[in-house]
Amino acid sequence: MSRKILALLICIGFALSITGCTRSIKADDLMSGITANDVAADADLSDNAGIMDFAAELFKNSENGENTLVSPFSVLCALAMTANGADGDTLSQMEETLGMPIEQLNAYLHTYVNTLPQSDKAKLSTANSIWFSDEENFAPNVDFLQKNADYYGAGIYKAKFDSEALRDINAWVNQKTNGMIKEVLKEFSPDAVMYLINALAFEAEWESVYKKNEVHDAQFTKADGTAQNVEMMYGSEQTYLEDDSAKGFMKYYSGGEYAFVALLPNEGISVSDYVQSLTGEKLKALFDGKQSCSVNTGLPKFKCECSYEMSDILKQMGMTDAFSTEKADFTKLGSSADGNIFINRVIHKTFIEVGEKGTRAGAATVVEMNAEGMPFPDEVKEVILDRPFVYMIVDTSANVPLFIGTVVSV
Repeated sequence: MSRKILALLICIGFALSITGCTRSIKADDLMSGITANDVAADADLSDNAGIMDFAAELFKNSENGENTLVSPFSVLCALAMTANGADGDTLSQMEETLGMPIEQLNAYLHTYVNTLPQSDKAKLSTANSIWFSDEENFAPNVDFLQKNADYYGAGIYKAKFDSEALRDINAWVNQKTNGMIKEVLKEFSPDAVMYLINALAFEAEWESVYKKNEVHDAQFTKADGTAQNVEMMYGSEQTYLEDDSAKGFMKYYSGGEYAFVALLPNEGISVSDYVQSLTGEKLKALFDGKQSCSVNTGLPKFKCECSYEMSDILKQMGMTDAFSTEKADFTKLGSSADGNIFINRVIHKTFIEVGEKGTRAGAATVVEMNAEGMPFPDEVKEVILDRPFVYMIVDTSANVPLFIGTVVSV
């Protein structure tokens, strides 16, 4: 029996002022038949304990002693869209892992995306689309497509998966990431029947940009004790963070709606040990306990790219049935004449660059499914990131970790 592949592809890029060539999409646009309905979603964005738990667990299970960077928001969106096609124990396990019942999560992400602060100097934007094959042996569930159109604004496209469709998908991603990700797919799997694509772009300028005289050569001591030369950006921030194992600061992006969070483990505590101690509750307490005071800071310029296959990570987090050829239940997603639909692998790729002017960051998550059968104190704090540290990019209202990573070498 042939093993049809249902590949749900979620890719997240970073936006710059570079614009790629515009290509008209040749695939049949089915949004005339599946129009997004207005949904009455007004979720309480502060009610995000489950999402914080998911972010902490994903990060802990991804950390490997090297530079680490994951986008919990990317993976969450990818799996939430997928979960709309799940049922039974498969759905229950996904909901437990993601931290919310799927209907609540749909409402939360819909509200979150539609209330994201946007400006020319600090912007996070997202777009979604679903592409499915015109093959007769696969039939997508219309309710599944409708729900993803309603809550995620997904465009719906039907096409023969040939070289033309490949160019269409890459052109769509290229356009939605302003030319920064020109090719996300090199080829189709011969038996692919569906791709779900989410394009997310983040670019922000610091509220207080580093001046030339604030950037100096310095040394960064790596986890193995060796030193390397870095360009250290020195400044003074006004938000201090501390728990029993680390100290840190928040540096705000223009407008103050997004922030870069840096956490330096105490001497004698490795980054790996600190990461493994993190929980959603600990992250929430860290943000709730932030202090307003002067913090002399040092932040090295750095750039990082990471790639993961997250199937084992997600299984460890409780999503086991979704990866089982026999137990997976994605009957709400669609049906295949070639057998049961299950998640085959989850590929996650990330990018971040931090410099004097600000930050640009992106991530890509691929879910591939197969069908088989306070007041200012007098004290001035200091946090110089001259050894391995943890960092995050968060929105400052809900403190959702858009990106979370470690720097063990620059």
